[in-house]
Amino acid sequence: MTQIMKLTSLRLFLTTIILFFAIGALKAQYLEFEHNDQIREYIYYSPPNIQMGAPLVFVLHGYTGDASSIESYAGMNAIADQYGFAVCYPRGTVDFRGNRFWNVGYDFHKGVIVDDVDYLIQLASYLQNQHKLSSQNTFVTGMSNGGEMCYLLACESPSTFKAIAPVAGMMLQSFFKNCDSTIPVSIFEIHGTNDNVNRFNGDIAGKDGWGAYPDIPFTIKYWVKSNGCTSTQIDTLPNINTKDSSYVISEKHLNGTNESQVWLYKIINGGHDWPGESGNKDFETSRQIWLFFSAFLTE
Repeated sequence: MTQIMKLTSLRLFLTTIILFFAIGALKAQYLEFEHNDQIREYIYYSPPNIQMGAPLVFVLHGYTGDASSIESYAGMNAIADQYGFAVCYPRGTVDFRGNRFWNVGYDFHKGVIVDDVDYLIQLASYLQNQHKLSSQNTFVTGMSNGGEMCYLLACESPSTFKAIAPVAGMMLQSFFKNCDSTIPVSIFEIHGTNDNVNRFNGDIAGKDGWGAYPDIPFTIKYWVKSNGCTSTQIDTLPNINTKDSSYVISEKHLNGTNESQVWLYKIINGGHDWPGESGNKDFETSRQIWLFFSAFLTE
């Protein structure tokens, strides 16, 4: 064998080894949690030297998405490093179309019995105990279908997640029937007016196939009333990036029960995306979400 052939063989061997360990690392990042006799998966991130009793933030992917994808584009780990909280990226189950999802009751998921509300409640409790995190300061955000799951958690488990931050999410009409409004939950919705998936103006007839849902202003008014907010501040954020063809109107409803708040970032001409990563570039979504959550931290 010539020297060149030996070098080529060595390079191929090393490349194979590197790929083997890379693939193993990707698989290893998913941790397992048993729920209702089913093995569920999640990604857990903890900053170096995190303090005992640190907050915990759940980040939920959208329909057809995955935990690893939202971990990549949301950039929440970098925010966690800066502010000292843990992050969990749970994984939805796979539906009949082969897409990962959160079971919020879409029309085309009729008959699906996956209890994602209980799964996330149990996972939160497990992580709090396992990693000695705060049981009081647990929050949840999510994109699209993950945003809808945020609303469902606020309705059905307001004592588990202190505040929610749906991004491009909506609240299905079916949620309102059994929504527990006795415990205030602070809300921060980020939504584009040109969102063509979860429409800002709603889809009360359910023509898009998700199911009937009201417009975003109606949903915000519902939570403002539910939380008993008594004052409102409306501002326009600085239009830092004029090339994205959009700008942000900030609507903050304050002084609710137990100091709860309801915020809406209305992105004029914004689409179905995670601002900062794509679409509007006037603010960084994950940073702004954490700053919102941090206002409700308790000892």
